[in-house]
Amino acid sequence: MASRSPEWLDRMYNNRALVPEHAMHFARWAEASEDAREAHPCVLDVPYGSGPQETLDIFPARAAGSPVVVFIHGGYWRSLDKSEHSFLAVPFRNQGACVVVPNYALCPAVTIPDIVMQMVRAVDWVHAHAAEHRGDPARVYLVGHSAGGHLATQLMLCEWPRVRRGLPADLVKGALSISGLYDLEPVSRVPFLQASLRLTPEQVQRVSPARLPAPATGTLYTVVGGDESAEFLRQNGVMRKAWGARRVPVVERIAGRNHFSVLEDLSLPGTRLHALAMQLVFGIPTGG
Repeated sequence: MASRSPEWLDRMYNNRALVPEHAMHFARWAEASEDAREAHPCVLDVPYGSGPQETLDIFPARAAGSPVVVFIHGGYWRSLDKSEHSFLAVPFRNQGACVVVPNYALCPAVTIPDIVMQMVRAVDWVHAHAAEHRGDPARVYLVGHSAGGHLATQLMLCEWPRVRRGLPADLVKGALSISGLYDLEPVSRVPFLQASLRLTPEQVQRVSPARLPAPATGTLYTVVGGDESAEFLRQNGVMRKAWGARRVPVVERIAGRNHFSVLEDLSLPGTRLHALAMQLVFGIPTGG
């Protein structure tokens, strides 16, 4: 099909080309993240595994027994860093949560299934150590952007008791995926990504949450910027089709937002995305 040509796939999935001012967003995130680390108590670069990128940053809660939010950054599994996303800890910590921001190794040094397992280890670590930072291990939520949205969604399918004895099957209570990717088959054919991601058909099946049965527990919200490409708009709807409205009660487009500006709404009280995040994690009604 002409609409699925290599050129079309590049246009649909190359967000930096679609948003020429993307560097401005990255600079804004880095500056706001530095400010966040200076203004809020945090513990940086804590190992959760043995790999050099297997570290995480913790923003402790103010009071014991608070919900825990794990934010997973994007970058097509091949770029960006947790240090550029500290600013997203602020809205959750201001509401009372403990926030954890993990890093992971990047493709092509590793594969996407490798990264999924790194995030499994990170969340296992969070469950084991949340109480040390005034978090409640029984209330763990995941938030992710782009590739991080994929990882957050994929982790809802983890069989946690098989990871470590004593872990609850419902360890992840819910996830908010922002501009996420759920069916990696078209992603595997995007020319500018192929050399880095090296996705095989078997990997596509194994780490595409839209191709896998719904989890028995947990709530997933999927949100996308209204100005994103037709493929990102399509991807935003596939999880409800795959898992049903009970597991995926929220599927929304945020008008006037692109792939990068939509993430910034998460940090801004009064925006729809901020309200949805507060609803998922704290049960605060959105008012519409």
